Amino acid sequence: MFDVIIIGGGAAGFYAAIHIAEANPALKIVILERGKTVLSKVKISGGGRCNITHAQFIPKELTKNYPRGEKELLGPFYNHGSNETIAFFENRGVPLKVESDGRIFPKSNSSQTVIDCFLREAEKYNIKILRNTPIVGIKLLNANTLKNNTKWQLQSLHKTFEADKLLIATGSNPKIWDMMKGLGHKITPPVPSLFTFNIKDERIAGIQGISAEARVEVLPKQWSGSKVSLKLSSEISQPTKLEAEGPLLITHWGLSGPVILRLSAWGARTLSDYNYNFNIRVNWLPEYHEGAVLRLLLEIKNIEAKKTILRTNAVDLPRRLWINLVKASNITEKVKWGDISKNQLEVLANQLTHSKFKVEGRSAFKEEFVTAGGIDLKEINFKTYESKLHKDLFFAGEVLDIDAITGGFNFQNAWTGAYIAAQSIAKS
Repeated sequence: MFDVIIIGGGAAGFYAAIHIAEANPALKIVILERGKTVLSKVKISGGGRCNITHAQFIPKELTKNYPRGEKELLGPFYNHGSNETIAFFENRGVPLKVESDGRIFPKSNSSQTVIDCFLREAEKYNIKILRNTPIVGIKLLNANTLKNNTKWQLQSLHKTFEADKLLIATGSNPKIWDMMKGLGHKITPPVPSLFTFNIKDERIAGIQGISAEARVEVLPKQWSGSKVSLKLSSEISQPTKLEAEGPLLITHWGLSGPVILRLSAWGARTLSDYNYNFNIRVNWLPEYHEGAVLRLLLEIKNIEAKKTILRTNAVDLPRRLWINLVKASNITEKVKWGDISKNQLEVLANQLTHSKFKVEGRSAFKEEFVTAGGIDLKEINFKTYESKLHKDLFFAGEVLDIDAITGGFNFQNAWTGAYIAAQSIAKS
Protein backbone atom coordinates (compact mmCIF):
# COMPACT_ATOMS: atom_id res chain seq x y z
CA MET A 1 0.00 0.00 0.00
CA PHE A 2 1.32 3.41 -1.03
CA ASP A 3 0.15 6.95 -0.42
CA VAL A 4 0.96 7.98 -4.00
CA ILE A 5 1.43 5.92 -7.15
CA ILE A 6 2.99 7.58 -10.18
CA ILE A 7 2.63 5.71 -13.46
CA GLY A 8 5.49 6.64 -15.77
CA GLY A 9 9.19 6.87 -15.01
CA GLY A 10 9.87 9.80 -17.29
CA ALA A 11 10.49 13.51 -16.86
CA ALA A 12 7.08 14.40 -15.41
CA GLY A 13 6.96 11.34 -13.16
CA PHE A 14 10.31 11.96 -11.48
CA TYR A 15 9.83 15.72 -11.23
CA ALA A 16 6.47 15.18 -9.51
CA ALA A 17 7.76 12.46 -7.17
CA ILE A 18 10.63 14.62 -5.96
CA HIS A 19 8.39 17.63 -5.33
CA ILE A 20 5.81 15.51 -3.51
CA ALA A 21 8.47 14.00 -1.28
CA GLU A 22 10.07 17.37 -0.63
CA ALA A 23 6.74 18.95 0.32
CA ASN A 24 5.57 15.98 2.41
CA PRO A 25 8.39 13.54 3.33
CA ALA A 26 5.97 11.31 5.26
CA LEU A 27 4.25 10.12 2.08
CA LYS A 28 5.12 6.71 0.68
CA ILE A 29 5.67 7.16 -3.07
CA VAL A 30 6.29 4.67 -5.87
CA ILE A 31 7.07 5.22 -9.56
CA LEU A 32 5.89 2.40 -11.83
CA GLU A 33 7.75 2.20 -15.15
CA ARG A 34 6.72 -0.26 -17.84
CA GLY A 35 10.19 -0.43 -19.44
CA LYS A 36 13.48 -1.73 -18.16
CA THR A 37 14.95 1.79 -17.95
CA VAL A 38 13.62 5.08 -16.64
CA LEU A 39 13.99 8.56 -18.14
CA SER A 40 14.66 7.14 -21.62
CA LYS A 41 13.24 10.19 -23.40
CA VAL A 42 15.37 12.49 -21.24
CA LYS A 43 18.38 10.41 -22.27
CA ILE A 44 18.01 11.01 -26.00
CA SER A 45 16.44 14.48 -26.04
CA GLY A 46 18.38 17.35 -27.55
CA GLY A 47 20.75 14.97 -29.28
CA GLY A 48 21.70 13.44 -25.94
CA ARG A 49 22.18 16.84 -24.28
CA CYS A 50 18.64 17.28 -22.87
CA ASN A 51 17.03 20.57 -23.84
CA ILE A 52 15.63 21.23 -20.35
CA THR A 53 13.63 24.38 -21.05
CA HIS A 54 13.68 27.67 -22.96
CA ALA A 55 14.81 31.16 -21.96
CA GLN A 56 11.32 32.62 -22.32
CA PHE A 57 10.34 33.99 -18.93
CA ILE A 58 7.11 35.82 -19.78
CA PRO A 59 4.23 33.34 -19.31
CA LYS A 60 2.06 34.89 -22.01
CA GLU A 61 4.89 34.63 -24.55
CA LEU A 62 5.79 31.14 -23.37
CA THR A 63 2.28 29.85 -24.05
CA LYS A 64 2.52 30.91 -27.70
CA ASN A 65 4.77 27.90 -28.35
CA TYR A 66 1.94 25.45 -27.66
CA PRO A 67 -0.48 24.67 -30.50
CA ARG A 68 -2.62 22.79 -27.99
CA GLY A 69 -2.67 24.05 -24.41
CA GLU A 70 -1.89 27.74 -24.96
CA LYS A 71 -4.90 29.02 -23.01
CA GLU A 72 -4.73 26.39 -20.26
CA LEU A 73 -1.02 26.85 -19.53
CA LEU A 74 -1.06 30.57 -18.82
CA GLY A 75 -1.97 30.26 -15.15
CA PRO A 76 0.32 27.26 -14.53
CA PHE A 77 3.30 29.08 -16.08
CA TYR A 78 2.81 31.95 -13.64
CA ASN A 79 2.97 29.34 -10.91
CA HIS A 80 5.96 27.37 -12.18
CA GLY A 81 7.67 28.49 -15.37
CA SER A 82 11.14 28.51 -16.86
CA ASN A 83 12.68 30.45 -13.97
CA GLU A 84 11.49 27.88 -11.44
CA THR A 85 12.71 25.01 -13.61
CA ILE A 86 16.16 26.55 -13.87
CA ALA A 87 16.28 27.04 -10.10
CA PHE A 88 15.26 23.42 -9.48
CA PHE A 89 18.15 21.98 -11.46
CA GLU A 90 20.82 24.49 -10.48
CA ASN A 91 19.94 24.11 -6.78
CA ARG A 92 20.50 20.38 -7.19
CA GLY A 93 23.93 20.56 -8.75
CA VAL A 94 23.03 20.79 -12.45
CA PRO A 95 24.42 24.12 -13.77
CA LEU A 96 22.71 25.24 -16.97
CA LYS A 97 23.59 27.37 -19.99
CA VAL A 98 21.49 29.37 -22.45
CA GLU A 99 22.32 28.97 -26.14
CA SER A 100 21.91 31.69 -28.76
CA ASP A 101 18.48 30.42 -29.85
CA GLY A 102 17.15 30.42 -26.27
CA ARG A 103 17.38 26.70 -25.62
CA ILE A 104 18.70 25.76 -22.20
CA PHE A 105 20.99 22.76 -21.64
CA PRO A 106 23.14 21.39 -18.83
CA LYS A 107 26.64 22.87 -18.97
CA SER A 108 27.89 19.30 -19.09
CA ASN A 109 26.23 18.89 -22.52
CA SER A 110 25.05 15.49 -21.30
CA SER A 111 21.54 14.33 -20.47
CA GLN A 112 23.09 11.87 -18.05
CA THR A 113 23.65 14.82 -15.71
CA VAL A 114 19.89 15.30 -15.51
CA ILE A 115 19.22 11.58 -15.10
CA ASP A 116 21.79 11.33 -12.31
CA CYS A 117 20.16 14.29 -10.57
CA PHE A 118 16.72 12.65 -10.64
CA LEU A 119 17.99 9.28 -9.45
CA ARG A 120 20.01 10.91 -6.69
CA GLU A 121 16.99 12.89 -5.47
CA ALA A 122 14.73 9.84 -5.66
CA GLU A 123 17.14 7.89 -3.49
CA LYS A 124 17.45 10.79 -1.07
CA TYR A 125 13.69 10.84 -0.51
CA ASN A 126 13.25 7.04 -0.49
CA ILE A 127 11.07 7.11 -3.59
CA LYS A 128 10.55 3.55 -4.73
CA ILE A 129 11.15 2.86 -8.44
CA LEU A 130 9.76 -0.32 -9.99
CA ARG A 131 10.89 -1.03 -13.55
CA ASN A 132 9.41 -3.64 -15.90
CA THR A 133 6.01 -2.97 -14.34
CA PRO A 134 3.45 -2.29 -17.07
CA ILE A 135 -0.02 -1.53 -15.75
CA VAL A 136 -2.82 -3.58 -17.31
CA GLY A 137 -5.74 -2.37 -15.21
CA ILE A 138 -6.81 0.63 -13.12
CA LYS A 139 -9.78 0.40 -10.79
CA LEU A 140 -11.47 2.90 -8.52
CA LEU A 141 -12.27 0.99 -5.33
CA ASN A 142 -14.70 3.58 -4.03
CA ALA A 143 -17.09 4.52 -6.82
CA ASN A 144 -18.34 7.57 -4.93
CA THR A 145 -15.71 10.07 -6.04
CA LEU A 146 -17.04 12.80 -3.74
CA LYS A 147 -15.89 10.94 -0.63
CA ASN A 148 -12.45 11.41 0.87
CA ASN A 149 -11.61 7.71 1.19
CA THR A 150 -11.12 7.03 -2.50
CA LYS A 151 -8.65 4.22 -3.21
CA TRP A 152 -6.97 3.38 -6.47
CA GLN A 153 -6.13 -0.21 -7.35
CA LEU A 154 -3.64 -0.91 -10.12
CA GLN A 155 -2.95 -4.28 -11.63
CA SER A 156 0.42 -5.07 -13.23
CA LEU A 157 1.25 -8.37 -14.90
CA HIS A 158 2.34 -9.90 -11.61
CA LYS A 159 1.20 -7.68 -8.75
CA THR A 160 -1.61 -5.50 -7.42
CA PHE A 161 -0.94 -2.01 -6.06
CA GLU A 162 -3.14 0.31 -4.04
CA ALA A 163 -2.82 4.01 -3.24
CA ASP A 164 -4.80 7.00 -2.06
CA LYS A 165 -3.63 9.19 -4.93
CA LEU A 166 -2.72 8.41 -8.51
CA LEU A 167 -0.67 10.51 -10.94
CA ILE A 168 -0.61 9.53 -14.61
CA ALA A 169 2.61 10.68 -16.31
CA THR A 170 2.88 8.12 -19.10
CA GLY A 171 3.25 10.37 -22.13
CA SER A 172 1.69 9.09 -25.34
CA ASN A 173 0.63 5.63 -24.18
CA PRO A 174 -2.45 4.26 -25.99
CA LYS A 175 -3.06 1.54 -23.39
CA ILE A 176 -3.21 4.07 -20.56
CA TRP A 177 -5.49 6.30 -22.64
CA ASP A 178 -7.81 3.32 -23.11
CA MET A 179 -7.88 2.81 -19.34
CA MET A 180 -8.68 6.48 -18.81
CA LYS A 181 -11.44 6.18 -21.37
CA GLY A 182 -12.78 3.31 -19.30
CA LEU A 183 -12.93 5.69 -16.34
CA GLY A 184 -15.02 8.10 -18.37
CA HIS A 185 -12.37 10.47 -19.66
CA LYS A 186 -12.56 11.73 -23.23
CA ILE A 187 -9.43 11.09 -25.29
CA THR A 188 -8.56 13.32 -28.25
CA PRO A 189 -7.21 10.86 -30.86
CA PRO A 190 -3.40 11.13 -31.11
CA VAL A 191 -1.61 12.22 -34.27
CA PRO A 192 2.07 13.09 -34.89
CA SER A 193 2.92 16.71 -34.13
CA LEU A 194 6.54 17.36 -35.14
CA PHE A 195 7.64 16.04 -38.52
CA THR A 196 9.29 17.02 -41.79
CA PHE A 197 7.73 17.10 -45.26
CA ASN A 198 8.65 14.43 -47.82
CA ILE A 199 9.01 16.05 -51.25
CA LYS A 200 10.51 14.78 -54.50
CA ASP A 201 11.21 17.75 -56.75
CA GLU A 202 14.05 18.69 -59.08
CA ARG A 203 14.24 22.18 -57.62
CA ILE A 204 15.51 20.84 -54.29
CA ALA A 205 17.17 17.63 -55.49
CA GLY A 206 20.89 17.30 -54.81
CA ILE A 207 21.19 20.44 -52.67
CA GLN A 208 20.45 18.98 -49.23
CA GLY A 209 21.88 20.95 -46.35
CA ILE A 210 20.99 24.33 -47.84
CA SER A 211 18.99 26.64 -45.61
CA ALA A 212 17.14 29.84 -46.45
CA GLU A 213 14.64 32.20 -44.84
CA ALA A 214 11.25 31.53 -46.41
CA ARG A 215 7.52 31.84 -45.96
CA VAL A 216 5.63 28.57 -46.40
CA GLU A 217 1.89 28.14 -46.82
CA VAL A 218 -0.08 24.92 -46.74
CA LEU A 219 -2.66 25.12 -49.49
CA PRO A 220 -6.16 24.07 -48.47
CA LYS A 221 -7.04 20.59 -49.61
CA GLN A 222 -9.56 21.70 -52.20
CA TRP A 223 -6.67 23.25 -54.14
CA SER A 224 -4.35 20.29 -53.93
CA GLY A 225 -5.79 18.24 -56.75
CA SER A 226 -6.75 21.05 -59.05
CA LYS A 227 -4.86 23.19 -61.49
CA VAL A 228 -4.77 26.63 -59.97
CA SER A 229 -3.20 29.65 -61.61
CA LEU A 230 -0.23 30.91 -59.61
CA LYS A 231 -0.76 34.51 -60.62
CA LEU A 232 -0.78 36.67 -57.51
CA SER A 233 -3.96 38.47 -58.55
CA SER A 234 -5.89 35.20 -58.66
CA GLU A 235 -4.87 34.21 -55.12
CA ILE A 236 -5.53 37.31 -53.05
CA SER A 237 -9.04 36.15 -52.16
CA GLN A 238 -7.98 32.56 -51.50
CA PRO A 239 -7.17 32.13 -47.77
CA THR A 240 -4.66 29.57 -46.57
CA LYS A 241 -5.17 27.60 -43.39
CA LEU A 242 -1.55 27.36 -42.33
CA GLU A 243 1.37 29.76 -42.86
CA ALA A 244 4.75 30.26 -41.17
CA GLU A 245 7.96 32.13 -41.82
CA GLY A 246 11.51 31.28 -40.77
CA PRO A 247 14.53 29.11 -41.61
CA LEU A 248 13.74 26.42 -44.17
CA LEU A 249 16.12 23.47 -44.54
CA ILE A 250 16.43 21.32 -47.65
CA THR A 251 17.06 17.66 -46.79
CA HIS A 252 17.51 14.34 -48.59
CA TRP A 253 13.81 13.68 -48.11
CA GLY A 254 12.35 17.12 -48.75
CA LEU A 255 11.94 20.13 -46.48
CA SER A 256 12.54 20.62 -42.76
CA GLY A 257 13.72 23.37 -40.43
CA PRO A 258 11.87 25.57 -37.91
CA VAL A 259 9.30 26.84 -40.40
CA ILE A 260 8.23 23.30 -41.38
CA LEU A 261 8.15 22.12 -37.76
CA ARG A 262 5.89 25.01 -36.82
CA LEU A 263 3.53 24.09 -39.63
CA SER A 264 3.57 20.42 -38.63
CA ALA A 265 2.81 21.35 -35.01
CA TRP A 266 0.01 23.85 -35.61
CA GLY A 267 -1.36 21.80 -38.48
CA ALA A 268 -0.96 18.38 -36.86
CA ARG A 269 -4.61 17.40 -37.06
CA THR A 270 -5.29 19.10 -40.40
CA LEU A 271 -2.31 17.45 -42.08
CA SER A 272 -3.31 14.10 -40.61
CA ASP A 273 -6.76 14.59 -42.17
CA TYR A 274 -4.96 15.26 -45.46
CA ASN A 275 -3.18 11.90 -44.99
CA TYR A 276 0.08 13.86 -45.37
CA ASN A 277 -0.60 14.49 -49.06
CA PHE A 278 -1.04 18.17 -49.84
CA ASN A 279 0.52 21.13 -51.63
CA ILE A 280 2.61 23.91 -50.15
CA ARG A 281 3.67 27.24 -51.58
CA VAL A 282 7.09 28.69 -50.78
CA ASN A 283 8.17 32.30 -51.01
CA TRP A 284 11.97 32.11 -50.99
CA LEU A 285 12.10 35.90 -50.57
CA PRO A 286 9.54 36.46 -47.79
CA GLU A 287 10.18 40.19 -47.56
CA TYR A 288 9.05 40.68 -51.16
CA HIS A 289 5.94 39.98 -53.22
CA GLU A 290 6.00 38.81 -56.81
CA GLY A 291 5.64 42.29 -58.33
CA ALA A 292 8.55 43.72 -56.37
CA VAL A 293 10.79 40.82 -57.37
CA LEU A 294 9.86 41.27 -61.02
CA ARG A 295 10.82 44.95 -60.86
CA LEU A 296 14.15 43.99 -59.30
CA LEU A 297 14.84 41.46 -62.06
CA LEU A 298 14.00 44.02 -64.75
CA GLU A 299 16.50 46.45 -63.18
CA ILE A 300 19.18 43.76 -63.17
CA LYS A 301 18.38 43.03 -66.82
CA ASN A 302 19.43 46.58 -67.66
CA ILE A 303 22.47 46.70 -65.38
CA GLU A 304 23.93 43.22 -65.98
CA ALA A 305 22.93 42.81 -69.63
CA LYS A 306 26.12 40.96 -70.67
CA LYS A 307 26.17 38.45 -67.81
CA THR A 308 24.45 35.08 -67.85
CA ILE A 309 21.48 34.73 -65.54
CA LEU A 310 22.55 31.36 -64.17
CA ARG A 311 25.86 32.70 -62.90
CA THR A 312 24.49 35.96 -61.51
CA ASN A 313 22.79 35.42 -58.20
CA ALA A 314 20.42 38.37 -58.32
CA VAL A 315 18.83 37.81 -54.90
CA ASP A 316 19.90 36.77 -51.42
CA LEU A 317 19.64 33.01 -51.88
CA PRO A 318 22.18 30.17 -51.71
CA ARG A 319 23.78 29.87 -55.13
CA ARG A 320 22.76 26.27 -55.79
CA LEU A 321 19.15 27.03 -54.95
CA TRP A 322 19.20 30.06 -57.27
CA ILE A 323 20.53 27.89 -60.10
CA ASN A 324 17.82 25.28 -59.60
CA LEU A 325 15.06 27.89 -59.57
CA VAL A 326 16.46 29.54 -62.71
CA LYS A 327 16.52 26.16 -64.47
CA ALA A 328 12.96 25.46 -63.29
CA SER A 329 11.94 28.70 -65.03
CA ASN A 330 13.14 27.19 -68.35
CA ILE A 331 16.09 29.57 -68.55
CA THR A 332 19.09 27.81 -70.07
CA GLU A 333 22.70 28.12 -68.94
CA LYS A 334 23.87 30.52 -71.67
CA VAL A 335 20.98 32.99 -71.60
CA LYS A 336 22.15 36.53 -70.73
CA TRP A 337 20.18 39.13 -68.83
CA GLY A 338 20.06 41.39 -71.87
CA ASP A 339 18.45 38.67 -73.99
CA ILE A 340 15.71 37.49 -71.66
CA SER A 341 12.11 38.54 -72.20
CA LYS A 342 9.80 40.07 -69.62
CA ASN A 343 7.61 36.95 -69.79
CA GLN A 344 10.56 34.75 -68.83
CA LEU A 345 11.39 37.04 -65.91
CA GLU A 346 7.77 36.81 -64.78
CA VAL A 347 8.15 33.04 -64.63
CA LEU A 348 11.35 33.41 -62.60
CA ALA A 349 9.73 35.91 -60.22
CA ASN A 350 6.92 33.43 -59.77
CA GLN A 351 9.38 30.64 -58.92
CA LEU A 352 11.09 32.85 -56.36
CA THR A 353 7.90 33.86 -54.58
CA HIS A 354 5.29 31.21 -55.40
CA SER A 355 7.10 27.87 -55.74
CA LYS A 356 4.52 25.14 -55.40
CA PHE A 357 5.60 21.74 -54.05
CA LYS A 358 3.69 18.52 -53.56
CA VAL A 359 4.15 16.91 -50.15
CA GLU A 360 3.83 13.14 -50.18
CA GLY A 361 4.27 11.83 -46.68
CA ARG A 362 6.19 12.81 -43.56
CA SER A 363 9.35 11.82 -41.70
CA ALA A 364 10.17 11.95 -38.00
CA PHE A 365 12.22 14.94 -36.88
CA LYS A 366 15.45 13.66 -35.29
CA GLU A 367 14.72 12.17 -31.87
CA GLU A 368 11.48 14.11 -31.41
CA PHE A 369 8.31 12.01 -31.20
CA VAL A 370 5.78 14.49 -29.94
CA THR A 371 2.09 13.68 -30.22
CA ALA A 372 -0.96 15.89 -30.46
CA GLY A 373 -3.81 14.25 -28.57
CA GLY A 374 -4.61 12.82 -25.17
CA ILE A 375 -6.83 13.59 -22.19
CA ASP A 376 -9.37 16.28 -23.09
CA LEU A 377 -8.22 19.52 -21.44
CA LYS A 378 -11.76 20.48 -20.44
CA GLU A 379 -11.71 17.58 -17.99
CA ILE A 380 -8.70 18.89 -16.04
CA ASN A 381 -8.54 21.47 -13.24
CA PHE A 382 -5.39 23.37 -14.19
CA LYS A 383 -5.05 24.88 -10.72
CA THR A 384 -4.32 21.38 -9.39
CA TYR A 385 -3.92 19.16 -12.50
CA GLU A 386 -6.58 16.93 -10.96
CA SER A 387 -9.28 15.19 -12.94
CA LYS A 388 -12.66 16.88 -12.84
CA LEU A 389 -14.24 13.43 -13.05
CA HIS A 390 -12.41 11.61 -10.26
CA LYS A 391 -10.99 12.83 -6.97
CA ASP A 392 -7.29 12.06 -6.33
CA LEU A 393 -6.55 11.33 -10.00
CA PHE A 394 -3.90 13.65 -11.45
CA PHE A 395 -2.18 14.07 -14.81
CA ALA A 396 1.08 15.64 -16.00
CA GLY A 397 2.99 15.83 -19.26
CA GLU A 398 2.12 14.61 -22.70
CA VAL A 399 -0.64 12.28 -21.50
CA LEU A 400 -2.74 15.45 -21.72
CA ASP A 401 -3.71 16.97 -25.07
CA ILE A 402 -0.84 19.46 -24.85
CA ASP A 403 2.16 19.68 -27.15
CA ALA A 404 4.71 22.24 -28.28
CA ILE A 405 7.28 23.04 -30.90
CA THR A 406 10.94 22.16 -30.33
CA GLY A 407 13.15 24.22 -28.07
CA GLY A 408 12.57 22.81 -24.58
CA PHE A 409 8.87 23.68 -24.48
CA ASN A 410 7.56 20.13 -24.23
CA PHE A 411 9.76 19.48 -21.21
CA GLN A 412 8.61 22.75 -19.64
CA ASN A 413 5.01 21.55 -19.94
CA ALA A 414 6.04 18.37 -18.14
CA TRP A 415 7.85 20.21 -15.34
CA THR A 416 5.00 22.67 -14.80
CA GLY A 417 2.21 20.10 -14.69
CA ALA A 418 4.26 17.77 -12.50
CA TYR A 419 5.05 20.52 -10.00
CA ILE A 420 1.46 21.73 -9.65
CA ALA A 421 0.11 18.19 -9.37
CA ALA A 422 2.79 17.44 -6.77
CA GLN A 423 1.83 20.41 -4.63
CA SER A 424 -1.83 19.41 -4.80
CA ILE A 425 -1.06 15.81 -3.86
CA ALA A 426 1.28 16.74 -1.01
CA LYS A 427 -1.17 19.14 0.60
CA SER A 428 -4.37 17.12 0.34
